[in-house]
Amino acid sequence: MKKLLAFFFIVVFNYYLHSQEQAYAVETIAFYNVENLFDHLNDPEKRDDDRTPTGRDKWTAEIFEKKLTNVAKVIADIGKETSTNAPAVIGLSEVENRYVIERLVTTPTLKKYNYAIAHFESPDERGIDVCLLYQKDKFILLRSKKHFLPLLDSSGDRDYTRDQLVVSGLLDNELIYFIVHHWPSRSGGQVRSEPNRIAAAELNRKTVDSIRLINPNAKIINMGDFNDDPNNKSIEDVLGAVGERDELTNNSIFYNPMMSFYKKGIGTSCYRDKWNVLDQVHITPNLLIESNTKWYFWKAGIFNPSYLYNKKGRYKGYPFRSFAGGKFTGGYSDHFPVYALLIKKQ
Repeated sequence: MKKLLAFFFIVVFNYYLHSQEQAYAVETIAFYNVENLFDHLNDPEKRDDDRTPTGRDKWTAEIFEKKLTNVAKVIADIGKETSTNAPAVIGLSEVENRYVIERLVTTPTLKKYNYAIAHFESPDERGIDVCLLYQKDKFILLRSKKHFLPLLDSSGDRDYTRDQLVVSGLLDNELIYFIVHHWPSRSGGQVRSEPNRIAAAELNRKTVDSIRLINPNAKIINMGDFNDDPNNKSIEDVLGAVGERDELTNNSIFYNPMMSFYKKGIGTSCYRDKWNVLDQVHITPNLLIESNTKWYFWKAGIFNPSYLYNKKGRYKGYPFRSFAGGKFTGGYSDHFPVYALLIKKQ
């Protein structure tokens, strides 16, 4: 009888063990164009005169504090429904300087996440940079550097834009590379300005190739405001970001999960009632391989809760931007954030 009971308990235990749902760790990797996060101080080295209390935009200390509060709320909310935490790593664009980033990560909303900063000053004519924030208890920074994008304007003079930020580090002891972008704008029209973004894509591709030369199996996450859609030449042809999984080959550079949103008409920014997916996250195909011990890609998303939409007026249904009509609106940004969820079996 005792042997029979022992056998019964072994059978029940094994059934219980193998019938339970697999547990996963989940981390959010995100990107957010925060729309001109400037302080209210006049920097003689930057074109920020408008963003001062006496400047055209009447950008006061109170407005700066409200802008910080709004951006912090969005960052803290991205991916929270799934990971129950703020992003482990998030790239930002349109930040004025390191001071505004430091103020951002020490807001009451974000301070508890213990974010550290990877940032370099860019030569951009608007005085804006990109940066990467990472939770220090989740990601260990190994190296960060910037890559300068040389451009010329129609007169043959130097056209200064944002640098591309390259960061490598350990996400829970696994080496992952991040590249953060804010490619040249569509000023003058998409077609006329396209050569500048093609040049940015070529630099991006060169960076990836240099990483792979050292580490052929490198896991790379490419993120930013690319100012082009997933199907534009710079993204699809020059960079080589493939939007369909079944079209990936051994030579594919990136998988672009944002293509599916573009095809559905779901965007990150809106211009003249047309939605674009200018903000994207790309991943190397090796992040699609399921593993028992490594991080791999689960899904991507556009973070667009109701509070990030404009509720009234001519631009009802657009992103609730923070500045319009020559004044601060109390909003957030003219872009929605994007994110990718990485999972690992526990």
